[in-house]
Amino acid sequence: MTFNYEHVLQAYDRINKHLKKTPLEESFYLGDLNRRYFFKLESFQRAKSFKIRGALNKIMTLSEEEKKRGVAAISSGNHGSAVSYAASILGIHPVKVFVPETTAQSKIDKMNYFGAEVMKLGKDFDEAHTLGMKYIHEHHLTYIDPYYDDPEIYGGQGTIGIEILEQNQDIDTIVVPVGGGGLITGIAVAAKSIKPSIRIVGVQTEACPAMIKSYEDHTLYEQYPSEESLCDALLGGVGKLSYEMAKDYVDDFIAVSEHSIGQALSFLAKEEKYIIEAGSATVVAAIMEQRERIDGRNVALVLSGGNIDGDVLLNILSKY
Repeated sequence: MTFNYEHVLQAYDRINKHLKKTPLEESFYLGDLNRRYFFKLESFQRAKSFKIRGALNKIMTLSEEEKKRGVAAISSGNHGSAVSYAASILGIHPVKVFVPETTAQSKIDKMNYFGAEVMKLGKDFDEAHTLGMKYIHEHHLTYIDPYYDDPEIYGGQGTIGIEILEQNQDIDTIVVPVGGGGLITGIAVAAKSIKPSIRIVGVQTEACPAMIKSYEDHTLYEQYPSEESLCDALLGGVGKLSYEMAKDYVDDFIAVSEHSIGQALSFLAKEEKYIIEAGSATVVAAIMEQRERIDGRNVALVLSGGNIDGDVLLNILSKY
């Protein structure tokens, strides 16, 4: 598979009429005389996640025969909601989503709301993926890939990079959460095509630094064991296309502690007044831990999603 800026431009034209441009809002508290920080609020999407971009773009490129078979996704929550929402926009059914047994009920409820049939399979994402793919092949469903190697998914996610630089041409650094890698690769390809000097920084949780370890060990970790983490959306392995491309477009990868992620999430809710999920809080945790390493004078922080379980949120707010 190949992926380039043309995929992003085509995705931008394709999905623009269905999705609103999410705000790029300056932080009230993080900046100082030398630096300004701006939140790219993908948590404001209707499905509360950036993943609607890639899912909608992909489904809009399917053949009529692929649409008629129905679509399926394997997800810890956000991708499943995005596929369900995209299918509802386009009038496609059935929609089946396979999730790990540990998936928060609030995320399952949202997928059901958009019309998906949700099936719990496996103790974690990697096991759910193995079992879900078996079911999809056996029932001839059209699989919508969350991050592995589909350029249409990456193209959709990359439209965030176009929007950020349309909203503020002075942005010189973009900080992005990293799970499977589709988001950061899409953004990096788009942003560096528009502004080659821009700096792209990826952030992972120390509980599952799959991309960082893949590059350190020169091995694509399609599955990766994780410790207990607040960041369910960032757990699991790395996408093949991202592994092949991100090293040429991303300037730095940083791992942050679970403690800092909890602090960052609490800070965003209590001070900035944004409710986001823990995976999104990694970018603010990175500013708290390694501001100088990230650098930049006008820094965009991608808050990738807001699908946090209410009980989890209350627990974090009580601790930090």
